[in-house]
Amino acid sequence: MEEENNKALLERFNEEVFKGNLSVVDELVAPDFIDHSVPPGMPNKGPDGVKKLLSYFISAFSDINVVYHDIIAKGDKVTGRYAMTCIHKGEFMGISATSKKVTINGIEIVRIKDRKFVERWAVEDMLGLMEQLGAMPKK
Repeated sequence: MEEENNKALLERFNEEVFKGNLSVVDELVAPDFIDHSVPPGMPNKGPDGVKKLLSYFISAFSDINVVYHDIIAKGDKVTGRYAMTCIHKGEFMGISATSKKVTINGIEIVRIKDRKFVERWAVEDMLGLMEQLGAMPKK
């Protein structure tokens, strides 16, 4: 039952935060949370760090929708393979808004303790995103 609850927490988190409800971060992210996959120099600790990172992303992209193709839970960890679609509406990593609809594919692992996220590891196809935004030539 705990594993099913953890799956639901991951889905709920992404559904709510990308609709602009950042208050769910305070509810679901532990004070000592750390995201091991955030690039150096970007916020990666605690609810405030998560909100700063999400606010940056939400200011650059609109109409964000996350679809999980797989969610697997074992013990205190949940793994999700997802596709995020969104529209590039603001500056992102030095790239001015393009108004392009893009897809970001990724896989994440989240460790949950006492119904709160305590750690996250993720791999996202940033090269594919840069190609879609025109910042990198397509293969």
